[in-house]
Amino acid sequence: MVERKNMGRVSPILLALLSFGFFFATYNLLTMIIHNKASNLGSWESDGLDSSGDSKLKYHVALTATDAPYSQWQCRIMYHWYKKTKDMPGSDMGKFTRILHSGAPDKLMEEIPSFVVDPLPEGLDRGYVVLNRPWAFVQWLEKATIEEEYILMAEPDHLFVKPIPNLAYGSQPAGYPFFYIKPTEHENIIRKFYPEESGPVTDIDPIGNSPVIIRRSMLEDIAPTWVNISLRMKDDPETDKTFGWVLEMYAYAVASALHGVRHILRKDFMLQPPWDTEVGKSFIIHYTYGCDYNLKGELTYGKIGEWRFDKRSFLSAPPPRNLSLPPPGVPETVVRLVKMVNEATANIPGWDTLTSGSDQE
Repeated sequence: MVERKNMGRVSPILLALLSFGFFFATYNLLTMIIHNKASNLGSWESDGLDSSGDSKLKYHVALTATDAPYSQWQCRIMYHWYKKTKDMPGSDMGKFTRILHSGAPDKLMEEIPSFVVDPLPEGLDRGYVVLNRPWAFVQWLEKATIEEEYILMAEPDHLFVKPIPNLAYGSQPAGYPFFYIKPTEHENIIRKFYPEESGPVTDIDPIGNSPVIIRRSMLEDIAPTWVNISLRMKDDPETDKTFGWVLEMYAYAVASALHGVRHILRKDFMLQPPWDTEVGKSFIIHYTYGCDYNLKGELTYGKIGEWRFDKRSFLSAPPPRNLSLPPPGVPETVVRLVKMVNEATANIPGWDTLTSGSDQE
């Protein structure tokens, strides 16, 4: 079922402020925009799966997405593995929401529990679509009905290897330490957004927003700041050049620190093939990197391999069912990844026939 939630009409003045001066916005201005801004389409929400067990420990699985085929097929695979692991022993998973920041329902609304929000005004993301992520979370937290006390912020290219318990401890969220997020190595840049009176740069965790399990109330506080810091960073040429595609991750780390929030760093939260070679006790496979190997099972990273799996090979259409398995000698993480993709595509109805794009055509 799809439910429409009413929101107010967009104010031209507020939209102009958002478009031309968002990176200078204060928390009060952003809060005002949240309460007043909406597209003429309003917001759409589709039903999620019922959670069970102790609701105080349950977390809501949420990810942001677009209606592009590249995003859609990843979401379908990710949701398959969510459904498979949700009710297994040891799981604290609650309901699931795909926060769709394309501004209109798409063809997956009935297949995946989804909530439609507005994208940033045209041109504000400057071609960096990830800037829509914090703005999408702000809108969802403000307008959606969320039963769980905790949120797991995930991404479409996450596969659940096994059930995930609530890794957060009370008021302390849990996150994954990324080797390439290094606030202390960029103190001159970080200080533009995290002044000395806020504390030492070492108080900024080496994380992004995903995967993170956090109390909903804490994320409600952090998210508007996350939006502001993201847009200010993008508007600063030095910061934009230095942080590049991980800019929004740094923005979340800084925003959390500005609110005095430190994360429990869990290396077992996630693994990333091909660099991580053993599944071990990890909970999530993140397939952001291309996996290229020769037929001897040797990694040829930076050079297209005789065997490869790279999600970017499927920008305009989903990967076919029954992908070939990697050659002998390839790490178990890559083998597990391909097997999980194959299992999902074999069991998702209409895998090859889904029409992408908006549902309002």
